[in-house]
Amino acid sequence: MLQQKSYDNSPSLYLIPTPVGNMEDITLRSINTLKMVDLLLCEDTRVTSELLQKLNIKKKLIHSDDHNEDSLKEMVLAKLQEGLNIGLVTDRGTPIISDPGYKIVEYVSKNGFHVISLPGPTAFVPALTASGIYPAPFLFYGFLNSKESKRKKELENLKKLPYTIILYEAPHRITAMLQSLLQVFGNRRIALCREISKKYEEILRGTTEEILAVSDTLKGEMVVVVEGNLEQEDYSSMTILEHIELYLEDGLSEKEAIKKVAIERNLPKSVVYKEYHMDR
Repeated sequence: MLQQKSYDNSPSLYLIPTPVGNMEDITLRSINTLKMVDLLLCEDTRVTSELLQKLNIKKKLIHSDDHNEDSLKEMVLAKLQEGLNIGLVTDRGTPIISDPGYKIVEYVSKNGFHVISLPGPTAFVPALTASGIYPAPFLFYGFLNSKESKRKKELENLKKLPYTIILYEAPHRITAMLQSLLQVFGNRRIALCREISKKYEEILRGTTEEILAVSDTLKGEMVVVVEGNLEQEDYSSMTILEHIELYLEDGLSEKEAIKKVAIERNLPKSVVYKEYHMDR
């Protein structure tokens, strides 16, 4: 077990949220932390340079994204061992929430250094609270796969969940994503929130079909809040074996079927796996 006492003045990696749109959303703590750290890892140096210029902060920037995190891990660890504090930002919002940073955080924390995540802007929270859809419990899923077959498979694994589901999507894929959502989930109640905190922020509340009718006209980064499945099926008359075989017939793998049955029966996967293999 590793125990972190975050504020003991040890060299640390700071995860610093930046505005998703409106510059006034940045916190005083984020500004002070940007000033304090010795160097800054950022998703796009041009975007971060523009932010720092507005804040009148000068800082050494190092490009860090999903493609080069592995190669940067040792450098980040070495700088922490030298006693430096390091900041990590993404282009917008809170690092690691559908953005890079996880690999470095995992490596640094496993090697005994502090990771301090600052509270601040993120797109899905205002989308959820403004959606008009019941907020709890909710599942933040982020981006679905861009390929239709894989996207539909992901949605199949989600469609029976009673939780509100939060998805991210880019404007050039929003229509295709909503079409998949309609085909797999049916015509559920959703809210599409775009350009959150910016001048042209817009929230569309309605059914998937209603929003799909205008989705080709929409621009900007989008958050889609989807109502959970309110019509839960009763599987109590089925054995676990029958329940799993139902999903195997639908084309799911054994692993995927066991996972879905465990969720729907509120059982540990290990219990479902054991019973399935005992009954075969």
